[in-house]
Amino acid sequence: MTIKAVVFDAYGTLFDVYSIQALAEEFYPGHGADIAVKWRDKQIEYTRLITQSDPHNSSGSQYFQPFWILTRLSLEYTLDRLKLNRQAGQVEQLMQQYAHRTPFPENLAVLQKIKAMGLTTAILSNGSVDMLSSAVKSAGMVEVLDHLISVDPIRLFKTSPESYGMVQQTIPVDKDEVLFVSSNAWDALGATWFGFTTHWVNRQGLPFEALAPKPHFSGPDLNSVLASLGH
Repeated sequence: MTIKAVVFDAYGTLFDVYSIQALAEEFYPGHGADIAVKWRDKQIEYTRLITQSDPHNSSGSQYFQPFWILTRLSLEYTLDRLKLNRQAGQVEQLMQQYAHRTPFPENLAVLQKIKAMGLTTAILSNGSVDMLSSAVKSAGMVEVLDHLISVDPIRLFKTSPESYGMVQQTIPVDKDEVLFVSSNAWDALGATWFGFTTHWVNRQGLPFEALAPKPHFSGPDLNSVLASLGH
């Protein structure tokens, strides 16, 4: 295996998508965990609905809306579904915390070690460049990530092949020279189908997807990526 670039998913992999729970609990006592889970599920559902409903349009899906807007709509839906009072100020505070999601504690050190190995590092995300830049800056990761790749230009979300193809449009590598790292099993599977070497960060101790193939590597946190790279 010759890996030249390590490409990370952002939300759930580098940044904790459920770290919003504490603030949600403060605003809506007894509902914080439910809000965090349902918000995330609806967000991903909307990306799939948009991409699957118009996947072959040469200019991207006609239904495309930026991830930031989908994130807000998903939050509003979640609060309505739970019959919670949707106050504009609280929605805005939750959205602003989303823009500065908490990174997992081991991430910075792992990224520094990968950079020290001479490998190119990047994020490939459904998020916009502005969202990614804000999160990366807040986490102190600007110096350890070479590229922030957003799906916005193609107007299709992961797991479309076009989304994974953006990596090679940005970095001059072959598919099997990319180690794609995601904590989302569906994302790791999509990237494996695309032809990347894949590593699933299984933070929740979940079983492998029943759909084959399994990712090439897996582990409980980002430190396991170093073992996959032989370090």
